[in-house]
Amino acid sequence: MATIGFAVNFWAWALISPLGPLFRGSGQLGELTEFDVSLLVAVPVVVGSLGRIIAGSMTDRFGGRVMFPVISGLTILPVLFIGFFALNSYALLLVAGFFLGIAGTVFAVGVPFVNSWFPPAQRGLAIGIFGAGMGGTAISALTTVRLFEKDAALPFLITAALLAVYTVAAWLILRDAPGRVVPTTSMMQRLRANITLPVTWQAGILYSIAFGGYVAFSVYLPAYLITEHGLDPADASMRMAGFVVVAVIARPIGGAVADKVGSIPVLGVVFAVTAVCAAMVAGNPPLHAGGTVAFLAMAAALGAGSGAVFALIAQVTDPARVGGVTGIVGAAGGLGGFVPPLIMGYVYGRFDSFAIGLWLLAIAAALTLALTFGPVRRLAAEAGAH
Repeated sequence: MATIGFAVNFWAWALISPLGPLFRGSGQLGELTEFDVSLLVAVPVVVGSLGRIIAGSMTDRFGGRVMFPVISGLTILPVLFIGFFALNSYALLLVAGFFLGIAGTVFAVGVPFVNSWFPPAQRGLAIGIFGAGMGGTAISALTTVRLFEKDAALPFLITAALLAVYTVAAWLILRDAPGRVVPTTSMMQRLRANITLPVTWQAGILYSIAFGGYVAFSVYLPAYLITEHGLDPADASMRMAGFVVVAVIARPIGGAVADKVGSIPVLGVVFAVTAVCAAMVAGNPPLHAGGTVAFLAMAAALGAGSGAVFALIAQVTDPARVGGVTGIVGAAGGLGGFVPPLIMGYVYGRFDSFAIGLWLLAIAAALTLALTFGPVRRLAAEAGAH
């Protein structure tokens, strides 16, 4: 149920992204620059990311049984607003995208909820399976443009209906784990305590590259493929969906392998592969001559890395603090997905090239690799993890 809720809310969270290139090409919202489109698709990401800090703390306090239906129900409002009122106004789309970000906070609800149901040795796999719900972005990529071309309001109506069904089902079916510890301190006290933990900021950096890289490509890859490789919007969305599916499949695998051999080896491979593939793609190889393989390998690495980060958190964090830590780390990951599309849009507007942005990703992944085998490995060793 948690995984389904994650998928449905992420489907809603990603509704604007596939339509960005269409808005720019049609003139429906006026003359939009590449940066305007980047901002439009990035606003829900940043709001959903920062909102995870609050959602994670509220989940520690109220439990997933309450928070899943609350977030799903609230998300219905901006989805319907976009479908019926905002599609012809750039300003209204930005406002609606801000509130659509609520859907992105559901991640910080699901991790502590699922974590509390499983023993430590199984949490990497369990949270990885839950994390596969990020495939909701693939569903959005596969369906939104086609439904939009039939009727502009259709994708939003369908998503709102699914959110409504899930809201009711979650309220009736979900139960918090027996023995869940409810914190007695205030949200601000818990936030201050959690943000000073070494695991919080170290895992935040790791996740900002792993999940942030995934989010950045899932929202910006269609625009990149259309601009750089001349694909039509439907083909670009299909290829982006393939990227997402590979990452989704790799996420529980990354968590399961981290349970068996430890998070550090998995994360080391993840960031090494990401650095190499980003450098390859920066050279703009044809899609049929290495480009597609590099993108898919990077997708697998980023997905596995996202699973391994939360296996690490489960191994070294007090279960009663997992929600708060998850919220902060999740926010870092979402912000990691917010910044790259803006950078890519700005750099392309100035230099007519995506290579600089991709080289920056390669460098960031290489630096994160060094962090993994330095402070993060020491932290895991001190906690008895590996």
